[in-house]
Amino acid sequence: MSPRSLPLPDADQALRHAAERAFYRAAGAPLVGGNAVDLLIDGQAHFDAWLAAIRSARRRILLENYIFRDDAVGRAFLEALTERAAAGVEVRVLRDWLGCFGESSLRFWKPLVAAGGEVRTYNRPGLPGSGNWLSRDHRKSLVVDATVGFVSGVCVSAKWLGRPERGVPPWRDTGVALRGPVLGELTRAFAAMWAATGSPLAEAEPAEPIESAGSVDVRLIATRPSTTGVYRLDQLVAALAQRSLWLADAYFIGVAPYVQALAAAARDGVDVRLLVPGSSDVGMVASLSRAGYRPLLEAGVRVFEWNGSMMHAKTAVADGRWARVGSSNLNIASWLGNCEIDVAIEDAGFAERMERQYEADLCGATEIVLTPRRRVRRAAPSARRHARGGRGSSSRATASAMRFVNTVGAAFSRHRVLGPAEAGVALVATFSLLAFAALAIVRPHYVAWPLAGAALWMATAMLMRHGRHWWRRATPAGRAADAAGPADEDPTAR
Repeated sequence: MSPRSLPLPDADQALRHAAERAFYRAAGAPLVGGNAVDLLIDGQAHFDAWLAAIRSARRRILLENYIFRDDAVGRAFLEALTERAAAGVEVRVLRDWLGCFGESSLRFWKPLVAAGGEVRTYNRPGLPGSGNWLSRDHRKSLVVDATVGFVSGVCVSAKWLGRPERGVPPWRDTGVALRGPVLGELTRAFAAMWAATGSPLAEAEPAEPIESAGSVDVRLIATRPSTTGVYRLDQLVAALAQRSLWLADAYFIGVAPYVQALAAAARDGVDVRLLVPGSSDVGMVASLSRAGYRPLLEAGVRVFEWNGSMMHAKTAVADGRWARVGSSNLNIASWLGNCEIDVAIEDAGFAERMERQYEADLCGATEIVLTPRRRVRRAAPSARRHARGGRGSSSRATASAMRFVNTVGAAFSRHRVLGPAEAGVALVATFSLLAFAALAIVRPHYVAWPLAGAALWMATAMLMRHGRHWWRRATPAGRAADAAGPADEDPTAR
């Protein structure tokens, strides 16, 4: 194997073919050549590029995003989309119910609908049996006229621009602009999600073959619940990386198989790095993320925390040859539960740009380190009594001083000692289980009724699903609907 590249461009032909098939089977996506790929960094660059593409649309706009927020950015998109719809352009917008809950309502979209556009909502609450109600459409994609497309981690919200008037810097995020034949895959991915929410697109395929726009090979990985395409690909890349594997993730929660894969790569001499937020918009996830640092650090994985307002990028770059950018986080929700979209790019030039950006990001991050274990000397009884009596302001002052020393040291060295985050998470879990056990003993009906309700809900869902299948097989109307391939056969359909 070549020590510098994925998928082994200088290796034996048979080995190259085996690697190609492995990537295809893991991702569930073909390698599409002849594309041009541009790197987009942070919200402002994304919004400028997206709005410029929308305003230039002549035939069709397909926009899918997890969050549309009713703010200055959201209204700018609404205005651009409405203007194009009024001009006769086909405008289709797909939003997620939970992602937009409290951010914008369907009333927000009335001007677009009145102008001829169509807006659909993925996975709104429904009756039992209506599908996997935990699944989310977490994708962020845009296709315009089959000439340009975008895949990203950025949502349509001014939060990504920060609050300059309050000194809050923009969120750090990454996406790509795509041109070339891969836009056909991007259009088909949107069409599949659109069909899962109602009637299909009139033209799910590009009207004509899309001409080559460059020389970059791209895989478009459009996952659905339980398909695990990105998870299998991430595991494969961790196994094949020879020189380096640099990861950035917004909501990393290290599940054991993936942590073991990263640890094994690091022990085998691969330069494995993980960049995560230092301060997160979801505090619980940040705590769970920190609880998983220790096994990575002990294996030689280098962990960095971003010092800005929020690190929201979901990227990977391996061996200076392979890169991934998109909406998938390194956690179970993205790998197993959500609809996600990512691009895997096999091109040395693009991977080099990703590496340069990653190195620039590390200049704004603090590395997390472990110190050697210190021996603990048993204190004399009088000393122990003094320690117990020292709780309160003096111990808080000592803790504050230690935090101050760590902060000052991190400012100069860009290193911070790993604190007892894992112990804190374990303590919260312990008290939660104790509270649940106590409630079950003292007030068993408080536990029994919710469990009974959940069982009744699942039984009703299974009965309704069975009824739909029976209707399809036993009635002429059902057989006709089944032959037409309706959306609700898909477990994610609404």
